[in-house]
Amino acid sequence: MGFSIALIVFSALLMLLVLMHKGKGGGLSDMFGGGMQSSVGGSSVAERNLDRITVVIGLLWFACIMALGILLK
Repeated sequence: MGFSIALIVFSALLMLLVLMHKGKGGGLSDMFGGGMQSSVGGSSVAERNLDRITVVIGLLWFACIMALGILLK
């Protein structure tokens, strides 16, 4: 039961975080002021932190799927 709830929460967070990433044409991050910053040498600190958070949530999401698979087997 706990892994199912965690999977739902991590899925929602992962969708939100992916939508906040800046794509070629912008993204939802522009709504929150992400489009106002421009960096010459690469991505900004906020964008790198968003990448890290997305990877961590993605790994937790994958771990919940694996745990549910083992428990239901």
